[in-house]
Amino acid sequence: FVPSPVARSSKGMVSAALLAFAPCALLPAPRVSPGAVRGRAVGASAVHSPLAAKALDHVSSHPVVEHNPYCDWFSKGEATEEQVKDLVVQFSVFSNLFLLAQLNKVINSPTLEGAREGKEILANEIGVVFKPQEKKTAELAREAAEKGFDPNVVSVTGSVEGGVFSHRAAHFEWLCDVGKDMGLTFDELGKRRHGSEATLHFCDALYRIYGSEDLSTALGASFAIEHWANAGFWDELIEGFEKLNGKRPSGAKKFRMGFWRFHQALEAQHAAHTMDELEEAIEDGLISDEVRFRQAAHEMLDACSIFWEGLEASRQGRPYSMTTLKAR
Repeated sequence: FVPSPVARSSKGMVSAALLAFAPCALLPAPRVSPGAVRGRAVGASAVHSPLAAKALDHVSSHPVVEHNPYCDWFSKGEATEEQVKDLVVQFSVFSNLFLLAQLNKVINSPTLEGAREGKEILANEIGVVFKPQEKKTAELAREAAEKGFDPNVVSVTGSVEGGVFSHRAAHFEWLCDVGKDMGLTFDELGKRRHGSEATLHFCDALYRIYGSEDLSTALGASFAIEHWANAGFWDELIEGFEKLNGKRPSGAKKFRMGFWRFHQALEAQHAAHTMDELEEAIEDGLISDEVRFRQAAHEMLDACSIFWEGLEASRQGRPYSMTTLKAR
């Protein structure tokens, strides 16, 4: 794997988890066995600086990284149509409201380089396909048109510089395709009013912490989000969707897998670089307050946990509120 120049620069500590909502250049995406990386400790076998080692231990021991009851249940392939709809709707709200968090990160970036990194993600999120260095724009445009910006065939390297824009490459439209096959309309997806209390808490935390003007806080949130994405929940969601598709009656539409598989492939490629990014940020003196860094990481993972706890309560038909969804 040759890391993307966008995703791998520690100066802006770009979160691979959030970059995962960005389609890139058109190449086959690698497959990862369902459940293969659940609970892994990213970079655990390497020797780290004291601060990086403490940060890794801090996030690795968080409940949402160690075990995710909702995703464990979903992986069994027992979800009803309504439960799948609930997942798709809440994910669509997360995906759409992330645009605000990413814009906030761009605005609050302390450096031009960091702002540009943030704009790479933002532009890609709304439909600019990454252009690999070796590919010409005209060639990319032709291939993109032929493939219809299918998330099943996009890759994870390149830059929006010289890239190609298409509405069909927007991540939210991929989720709209999933929802459409389930009878969900555009107006029923992605709007703040459709988010549960738990989902909105997560989205608001992203805006406030991940997009923070304080660099130690923003870097702590980014590191935590990377680690959460590397914990393997994408694998469990895909395992569940594949089992559900295997049960679909003859003639029934199968759940589209491109959106989920794209993120799974992206995280599999980024996992090994999470600690390298943190070490570079430490070496460059970007983390001025270790306490704020750890607090932000923990609060961000608490918010992630609440997002999944909200889905877990919903699928069980339990009423819930923020007081009953306190992260452990």
